[in-house]
Amino acid sequence: MSDEYRTESDSMGELAVPADALWGAQTQRAIENFPISGLTMPRTFIRAIGLVKLAAAMTNLELGLLDEVRAAAIINASRLVASGAVDDHFPVDVFQTGSGTSTNMNANEVIATLAGQQCNEPIHPNDHVNMGQSSNDVIPSCIQVAAALVTSENLVPSLLHLAETIDIKAEELECVVKTGRTHLMDAMPLTFGQELGCWSQQIRSNIKRIKSAMKRVRKLPLGGSAVGTGINTHPEFGGRAVAILEQLSGVKFRPLSKPFEGISSQDASVELSGQLKTLACSLMKIANDLRLMNSGPLAGIAEIELPALQPGSSIMPGKINPVIPEAVCMVCAQVVGNDATITLAGQSGSFQLNVMLPVVGLNLLQSLQILSSGCDVLADKAIAGFTVRTEVIEAALERNPVLVTALNPVIGYELGAKAAKKAYLEGRPIREVVKELTGLSDKKLKRLMDPLNLTKGGIPE
Repeated sequence: MSDEYRTESDSMGELAVPADALWGAQTQRAIENFPISGLTMPRTFIRAIGLVKLAAAMTNLELGLLDEVRAAAIINASRLVASGAVDDHFPVDVFQTGSGTSTNMNANEVIATLAGQQCNEPIHPNDHVNMGQSSNDVIPSCIQVAAALVTSENLVPSLLHLAETIDIKAEELECVVKTGRTHLMDAMPLTFGQELGCWSQQIRSNIKRIKSAMKRVRKLPLGGSAVGTGINTHPEFGGRAVAILEQLSGVKFRPLSKPFEGISSQDASVELSGQLKTLACSLMKIANDLRLMNSGPLAGIAEIELPALQPGSSIMPGKINPVIPEAVCMVCAQVVGNDATITLAGQSGSFQLNVMLPVVGLNLLQSLQILSSGCDVLADKAIAGFTVRTEVIEAALERNPVLVTALNPVIGYELGAKAAKKAYLEGRPIREVVKELTGLSDKKLKRLMDPLNLTKGGIPE
């Protein structure tokens, strides 16, 4: 055999493995069996599996099932995996065995190799690193650990930053009145502060939804072993390992009362993904509002001007496009697609095991990551820096015949409709037409149809 390879063996026989690889025979079989996409499990998942293996080794040491020398070596190796130092040694394709066994064994083999380099005792990937565990409870737990960490460390802070950025801009524009729109048509006025306040509330409502879903995500099936019964696992293993995971991560993980649920289904991940889809809908609405308000600058709505970040065309000089809202809309489209995949995968539990775990992990963690980054750029590169084109919104308000709605209690709907149609047809200010048709004084019309007063609701007096 070439110096580039070494011989490894597993229960199925011998196999050639690259000489510098930390993995062993089972990982190599997976590499050869699944040359499908080139996509591997994300960094956030590898971090989680390192933490789970770390917690398992610490638990087995506490329970007296693993000797101190082996335990210390496995703990140190698991920390390396969690840190990202050996990510290049996790080459298994996402599209693999549905339980994620190949990825679990990849972790077991890498940790066993690293641990074996630290001590003189033989360390077996199954007997020692995987002690008290099964791929069937480890992989679902890793998906949920990774999702909980990304949500708490990235997504929720990014959402709060976005909401706070919107609030600052809303306060700045609290009394700037603009034309409202329903059905994309002119409607009664509102302030920019009110419009942006809606966006902020949408984001804060999404935070509440996501935090609610996290209550289920933080409940882990670790300790359930192969089918949920805990076969070959110390009865205290699951509870202790989950408690250690909480200490390691700062996230309030809890053992699932019936591990069968977390192994046979992916309901917690499906629920979280559904909330991410709702967030994506909110963000796409906000991004599209920005795009429309920015449209122009001459032939569009042109109410605002987004920060100019880059040239917008390879052929049209001076063109500037709303690139950040467009990027965020693509993030949202990806998240909605990911949710469809996760939904289908969530239905793929056969009796005691869901068999689409890796693709759930890939899509859920991608959604969490791109939403986090998307919220940050939307806040910092679009909302924080846009300016209002005051002359445009004031001119539109002056011409808006729908303002006659405020006179319904005074002149009635029919006369109001007549005035609006006449103003539209003749291109005249609505106040001028109403005065002509009703004889109401300029002073009274100014008071009754004052746009800022109309944003406060109630019946004009």
